[in-house]
Amino acid sequence: MILALAWKNIWRNKTRSLIVILAIAFGLWGGLLSGGLMVAMGNSMVNSAIDRDLGHIQIHHPRYDENKDIRRFVPNTPLVLQKLKTVDGISDITTRSRFLGIASSATSSFPVQITGIYPDQEKKVTRLFERIKQGTYFKSKRKNAILIGEKLAHRLNLRLHSKLVLGFEGLQGELINVACRVEGIYKTESSQFDEMNVYLPAEFLFKSLASQPVFHEIAIRLNDASLLPSQTEQIKRLFPDLKVESWKERSPETAFIADLMILYTYFFLVFIFFAVLFGITNTMLMSVVDRVRELGMLMAIGMKKNLVFGMILLESLLLSLTGGLVGIVIGGLTLKLTNHSGINLSIFKASLESFGSSSILYPTLPTEMYLMLTFLIVLIANLAAIMPAIKAIRLEPARAIRTV
Repeated sequence: MILALAWKNIWRNKTRSLIVILAIAFGLWGGLLSGGLMVAMGNSMVNSAIDRDLGHIQIHHPRYDENKDIRRFVPNTPLVLQKLKTVDGISDITTRSRFLGIASSATSSFPVQITGIYPDQEKKVTRLFERIKQGTYFKSKRKNAILIGEKLAHRLNLRLHSKLVLGFEGLQGELINVACRVEGIYKTESSQFDEMNVYLPAEFLFKSLASQPVFHEIAIRLNDASLLPSQTEQIKRLFPDLKVESWKERSPETAFIADLMILYTYFFLVFIFFAVLFGITNTMLMSVVDRVRELGMLMAIGMKKNLVFGMILLESLLLSLTGGLVGIVIGGLTLKLTNHSGINLSIFKASLESFGSSSILYPTLPTEMYLMLTFLIVLIANLAAIMPAIKAIRLEPARAIRTV
């Protein structure tokens, strides 16, 4: 009976109740959509970094990161690769040689990271070959072919088949200069990466070094990314003398920003609910003021104060749940539709690329967030009803009945 009475009381003033319900619904819809975009941006940054260069796990010399010394390569690489083949869950492995150097064209020069790769191996671990905008991915027979980023091509005024000279330190400390021809120009989600990285065949690099193959980095791709923590720990136990890192350890700033996007969504939604709290409280106070005589009459004929208190709580809860569920449904459907088609934010392309994110985002939210929202709706409804409910039970029946 109390439930039915509470539901009828909500709709006594339809305009006021509809305004509150719509405010809650559209507030939640906006919060869910903006949160979904932030989470999508974080996911895009993570996936782009993994597909672009990181892979899921990397192995280095234990002191390689101190100053990127080229003499600190992974020792006994063939043995390391052989042991890695015994680890379950590994999809593919690639080896890389890394050198810091200078890229020079006829007009300018710029510091870059030179990476020697085996193209067929690299294709299985990263997706750089899918980012070629001009030219090809090492399909020519030219031994000194090189891939450069679009940003670097613009900086050095380079086109396909342009000559590019790389200068870098050799394994014995000597200065080495090699002339290359631009075979392909790639463009990833990160303009900074495109400006700083060039790729050439490992065989050509080792020939220029007059050296046997040396590898500074081993990148690993897993079959199932959810197994990353356990697989990383397993490989760490297998190679205690090497530096084994997951992509999160290798690029903590990317992992931090991805987690920050989820945290931002929670804070944003909580902020919306606090705004809703004041709106519902105000609405329920107005409802109590409008029904002073009625509430006094109910208490005068024997309705206990705890039932009056419960009725006000139910009214607030029903009002909040109605608006909240409408908002969650609309927001969920919007996220489902946009997750399939994506939202094109090309207008912010330059800003997004500076963060390493794609300009086309696919909004999504973790399932547990919807459960948290339901809990918050109930919590806010109860908090909003406390003040109006207390005001209602403090009414003196005799005085309330005489109120005009």
